[in-house]
This record gives sequence, structure tokens and C-alpha cells, in this order.
Amino acid sequence: MTQQGRFGVYIHWPFCLAKCPYCDFNSHVREGIDHGAWRDAYLQSIDHYAALTPGRQVESIYFGGGTPSLMEPKTVEAIIDRIQQKWQVTNDIEITLEANPTSVEAEKFKAFKAAGVNRVSLGVQALNDEDLKFLGREHNVNEALKAIEIARENFDRYSFDLIYARPKQSLKDWQEELERAVIYAGGHLSLYQLTIERGTQFYQDYAQKKFAVPGEELAADFYNLTQDILEAHDLPAYEVSNHAKAGDESRHNLIYWNYGDYVGIGPGAHGRLTIDGQKFATREHRAPEIWLERVVEQGSGVHPFEEVPEEERFLEALMMGLRLRDGVSLSALDESWQDYIDQDHMRQAVIEGWLVHEDDNIRLTREGLLRLNAMVPYLLREQSVRVAVATQ
Repeated sequence: MTQQGRFGVYIHWPFCLAKCPYCDFNSHVREGIDHGAWRDAYLQSIDHYAALTPGRQVESIYFGGGTPSLMEPKTVEAIIDRIQQKWQVTNDIEITLEANPTSVEAEKFKAFKAAGVNRVSLGVQALNDEDLKFLGREHNVNEALKAIEIARENFDRYSFDLIYARPKQSLKDWQEELERAVIYAGGHLSLYQLTIERGTQFYQDYAQKKFAVPGEELAADFYNLTQDILEAHDLPAYEVSNHAKAGDESRHNLIYWNYGDYVGIGPGAHGRLTIDGQKFATREHRAPEIWLERVVEQGSGVHPFEEVPEEERFLEALMMGLRLRDGVSLSALDESWQDYIDQDHMRQAVIEGWLVHEDDNIRLTREGLLRLNAMVPYLLREQSVRVAVATQ
């Protein structure tokens, strides 16, 4: 259940130019940022975690946010250098940086590449100016396409995100947009259905009926259309929302979905670490200023580690693994997996066409992935369902 060998580092940059109305990530708008102080804080935090995890080998670094492309390239370089000093790294380490089209400049991308970044992920979100405005984005379609071109010129590996099932969007609209996106895609695309999250501007607007989103049946049609088009273009889903050509999957995200270990550094960042054979959940303070203050005073902005009990480890690994096209090995989850899985329900899921059970592996079909949130509690024994609900 614990994959000691897989290890990555996530760096959270909490600042954006503006807060998108659909975003529930820990992101903030600030007029002035002391880049030197933040750079020093990240380096101190790396030192803190490295002391706790000696001998681990880093296979991926991911700069997320927020908008990490607003970081100074010398900060990115300093972080990468410190990670390479404090841990062993793989020869083919993947180093990803998220960027918004408005913060993409050719010279800055060259500087990020010189700093060590070898993969970028662009938050395009739509190829329709009206919908970009609705989504609160600061860029237009032409700027998005230019950013993609700059990414393609500077990096061998790049990806971009799109959001679909938007208000008033038809299946024909999405088909045309997706066919256009494939032309600009490299080896990877991330495609997310619009969801209304608590604490966002969209949550308030939706409650006030300022807009509507597709119902369950139409949302399923959007999902199936997405799969059909991307599979036809050799970009199948390797995870419920992520599509890639063979070999171009996000290695960092695969650490999450395979329940490996990762350090989470920065305001609000989460992590999972195995120390002395026990899995711990880590969580950094959310407020940027308080996080920075605590790092300066204590060397880290992390809350006390929380031990993850055996049953919760099983549930987390199952929830992550079922997101993957290849599914998950039951014995790898736990040798006593029968204690957690309701085998009658598992057989019924196979009969319904939601699940494939081959030897030691279970994986969701396309119909099963449409029911992803319901499938995990359905497969669990009653006492495990209670734990699953309690941990959400």
C-alpha cells in the first residue's frame, strides 16, 4: 500500500494576478511580494523536509499554484538547485511549472528552461473569448494560442488545460473546440468538467441562479464525446481527466494516483510521507503571510504531522488508483483487501459493466468512471464506508 520508492516534491506558489470565480485552490492576489523573502523560505522548507527523508530519490518537481510563472526565474532555479543538493534525483527528473497565458513571455520561458524546468502546463481553460470572460480569465484566445506556441518552441513537453460542460455550451461547440485544441496539443491534455465548488464566486452565482450547468445526462454526453475524440487522436485518458500519448503522462501526478510519497511545500500544500514505515499526512499553513512568518521563525510552515491509519491508507490508495485507466492491484493495496471490499458489490459492478476484475487488478470502465464518486463507497464494506465518508 505504501510505495516507498516513488517520491516527488510539490512547490506551491500562492499568488495570482486575479482570483478566478471557479477556483477553490489556495490562491491570493497581492500588490507587493518580497521575492527574496519567499525564495529564502522555500529553501528553508526544503532543508526541513530533506532532514526528515534522507536517502530518498526525487523523480519529479512540480511548481503549482496560484500562478508559478509569476515567480522570478532565479527563485525557481534556487529551489531546483537546493532540491538537487539535498536529495538524490533521477537522471530523467521531470520538472513542471504551471503558467497562465497572460504571464507567458518568450524570454521568461527561456529563463525558466535555463533554470531547469523541462515541462510546462498552461491554464488555457477555453478556446472561446466569451467563455474565457465568463471564467474570469485575463487572456483571450489569441494570447492563449501564442502562449502554447511559445511553450512548444521552448520545451519538448508541454500540456494545457481546458474546462468543458460550460453554461450554454453545446456538444457541437465542444467538439469543434476540442478538435481545434488537438491541433495545438503536444503529448498531453488535461480536460475538466466544470464543477461548482464551495467558497467560490461561482458557488454564490449558481445558488442565485445566475447561470446553469448541464444536467447529469448531458454531462455524461460531454464526457463520452471527449473520450471518443481524444482516443481517435491517440490521446486516450490515462486518468479520469488527463489524456496523453504513450510515454507522455505526467510523472508527478502519477505519484499521487499511485499513492507514492511527496513533499508539499508552500501555503496550504499537502503531502504524504512514509517515515520509519508509517504513512503521514502533512499540511502547511494556508495563509501566505503566516506561513512565511512561521518558516522564518521555525524553519517550516507545516502543521504537526498526522499519522494515516491502515484503513484510511487503503481507502486513499483505492480512491487514487481507481482514477487511473490501468486501475489498481488489490494485493498491492493490502494483502487483506477482502476485509475492506464488499465482494458481492464488486461482482455486481462487473455485471453492470462498471468494473473490470482481472486476476489481481480492478479498473473502472468508461461507464464506471462516470460514476467515480459513487463507486468507491459502493465497493467498500459498511464499516469502511463510514471511514471513507469521515475522511472526505
